[in-house]
Amino acid sequence: MEIYLTSSPFAGHEDPAQDHTQCADRPISEANGFAERLKKSAAGCRRGLLVASDPDNAAFTEMISADIKKALFLSGISFESWKELDRRNQANAAGIVSESDFIVLAGGHTPTQNRFFHEIGLRKLLEKKSGKCVLMGISAGSMNAASLVYAQPEEEGESLDPKYERFLPGLGLTDVMIIPHYQRIRDRILDGKRLFEEITVPDSMGRYLYLLSDGSYLYTNGDIARIYGELHIMKDGVIRKVANEGGVTALISE
Repeated sequence: MEIYLTSSPFAGHEDPAQDHTQCADRPISEANGFAERLKKSAAGCRRGLLVASDPDNAAFTEMISADIKKALFLSGISFESWKELDRRNQANAAGIVSESDFIVLAGGHTPTQNRFFHEIGLRKLLEKKSGKCVLMGISAGSMNAASLVYAQPEEEGESLDPKYERFLPGLGLTDVMIIPHYQRIRDRILDGKRLFEEITVPDSMGRYLYLLSDGSYLYTNGDIARIYGELHIMKDGVIRKVANEGGVTALISE
């Protein structure tokens, strides 16, 4: 399986989960060689699938799915069939995932998507897949791809809720804990506190958090893993810049 974990895959780096009006009719981003690399990987893929982030919001899922399918088409990537997997057809998840060879994990609310992944047993379904398959994560989808997911608080009240779980079991496709959209959220105030300095710092103690700017992405094929584009890493409360736009960070020695 070839895996692309993006912050945002769209040209202009807009995320459809954030602002749909900015993302309609946008192709896949060419930044850091993403569109070219993805197109080569997707050659021969025939059946596309979008796995929802909010399985109970069919309208949102269909809107995001249409935008992603259109962006891929504008970049020269098309399929014989395209489906969405959400609450409406989750009983058939095993068959739908098995027959799909290009799978997109949608962006959205990370804990909500995480719960849905566990409900349908997505980790085991992906482990059973054989043959050619390309998987692309977007924002929350990229976060939930990790073995251990860091669900950085994002909605009002979450950082104050003692029951909110910041670390969740994920799909096990990578050991990298991703925080997407770094260039957009680095100065964010949540619940009256600075998101990184006052909320995320304690969570980074003894851990590496990979802060991806939009346009950056992680690629792995099981043998190698690299992050392309601008990258910051947070560990023990300290953020350091590892790579600039256009840079390549190797995570596994070849």
